[in-house]
Amino acid sequence: MEGAKDAGGDRSAITVQVKFCGRTLPVSLPMDATVADLKSLLQPVTNVLTRGQTLICKGKVLADKVSLKSVPVTNGSKVMLIASQGLHQGDGPITKDAATQSISPRKLIDTKQTQVSHTRTNVEKSRSERWKLTGVVALSECHLEAMPEEVWSCGHSVRVLDVSNNLIRDVPTKVGDLKLLNKLLLNANNITDESISWEGLSSLKSLTILSLSHNYLTTLPSAVGTLTSLCQLHIANNKITSLPDELGLLNQLQILKVANNRLSSMPSSIGNCRALVEALILRNNGLKSLPPTLFKMCYQLSTLDLHGTEITNDFLRQIEGWEDFDERRRSKHQKQLDFRVGSSGVFDEGADDDRALK
Repeated sequence: MEGAKDAGGDRSAITVQVKFCGRTLPVSLPMDATVADLKSLLQPVTNVLTRGQTLICKGKVLADKVSLKSVPVTNGSKVMLIASQGLHQGDGPITKDAATQSISPRKLIDTKQTQVSHTRTNVEKSRSERWKLTGVVALSECHLEAMPEEVWSCGHSVRVLDVSNNLIRDVPTKVGDLKLLNKLLLNANNITDESISWEGLSSLKSLTILSLSHNYLTTLPSAVGTLTSLCQLHIANNKITSLPDELGLLNQLQILKVANNRLSSMPSSIGNCRALVEALILRNNGLKSLPPTLFKMCYQLSTLDLHGTEITNDFLRQIEGWEDFDERRRSKHQKQLDFRVGSSGVFDEGADDDRALK
């Protein structure tokens, strides 16, 4: 009768008697608790990890997702705990010299909150540790409005930072802490002239690829000239009206993509970018001319995209070095045609003949 009285004291909870290594552990928990909940409560008092616990009631092994009342495990039921070897915390399972203690539903809640907190901490820790190990921070399309703080703590370990296709506005000075960064992808965000720290970016002396396309930039500051290791610069689809003369300091630049901006001219210093080989993409700007030394100085350039500009083929033919450039571009085009079927063979750089403008 006394047992019935105890059970009636709190009809929302039951007490289960857990047998483990010669002792009995009374565990109180809600009636709708699961076997997994019971294991969570047993871990701190037995030192046996939840995945190392096997619970048996009336000769039946209890599955984690099953509710206790469906087994059924009722008030006063006896459950046996068998620990798997090696699956324990601390110094191992607590097998003797431990006082019998009662575990309450409040502790179940506290235990779950602690586990959630530990899980979150472990996820964050494992993420930053993975970044440090691989050198790659891949956060593209993560709906980020700001860069996670733990990125900066990775410091010299980071070689690639990809936060493209997010909602990021600020590129803080802290970006300069990533001293050995090689590749920085910031395209398709909400970056403006005021929200990007070129002071921080100019510290990235090892940077070879910088992508700022599809943002809201109107200027490219002279500080870009300090990034002398750049091989690729992508700033297409912004609102940039001019390029600085310091662009000519990028003597390792091979690819420059400035399409879909508001340029009316190109700096004459672009001719100093003698490593331009693969592409100079200038389409959909208000350009009417090019620097007269472009073809002569950029003697490896093979692709020039002028679609959507006011530059004509007749103008291009008057630039010194046109013949050599034309030979390079045709040779490249022929190689492309060799892998195509049904091509018209017409090569189009985007510049119109004068007669088309009349």
